Amino acid sequence: MPESAERKALSVGLHALNENVGTMAELSELSIRKAVDSLARMNEEEAREVFTLDSEIYSLQRVVEKTCTDLIALHAPVARDLRTITTCLKITTDLDRIGRYAKDIAEITLQLEGENPARVKRLEKLTRMADLTIHMVDRAIRAFVEHEDKSVRDITKFDDAVDDLHDEILQEIIKGLASGNIRPEVGVRFILVNRALERIADHAVNIGERVVYMVSGEHPRRTVVAKRTNGH
Repeated sequence: MPESAERKALSVGLHALNENVGTMAELSELSIRKAVDSLARMNEEEAREVFTLDSEIYSLQRVVEKTCTDLIALHAPVARDLRTITTCLKITTDLDRIGRYAKDIAEITLQLEGENPARVKRLEKLTRMADLTIHMVDRAIRAFVEHEDKSVRDITKFDDAVDDLHDEILQEIIKGLASGNIRPEVGVRFILVNRALERIADHAVNIGERVVYMVSGEHPRRTVVAKRTNGH
């Protein structure tokens, strides 16, 4: 294949790759918003929509993985193009995990069927933590879509704030359980939501630091590894 045709084919493939990862990112962010909103309003219909989004995210991940493999095998990209491909491959794992945690939160909404939404809103810090986590994901996704790294070079400061809220919320739940203000079955599920949001923030950090590498070639200062025991 002539060099000009080879370059054009690679360019077309990279464009398709960026579009698919961008779509996957949008779906992941939407899944978090819907999951958190469904919990706050105890809305079962919205919670079930998260399950559909999770399936769509997973399907797109398979498409992106194949595209990355094909681009590397067929075009032997180098320098920035190779960084873009490998970064996309890694980011899809983070986005899939974000979708899975959103699904976990949606499942908790369904498990709390009939619970008074006021009891959820009583934990105001949980709402603040959810808003901050969504902000982090949005910030990281925008950086990827726009291929700029300035906005995510300080993303860890937001993660530190999320970690602080996580610890404070955990203590509030423990006190609520001890005093009887929070029923055990509700308290345990709140703890799981608290943990899910903290993990989502970790994945947002991963994405942000990988965008820094994709754009600048600099290796991130650290990469948060968010562990799961259940996944696809």
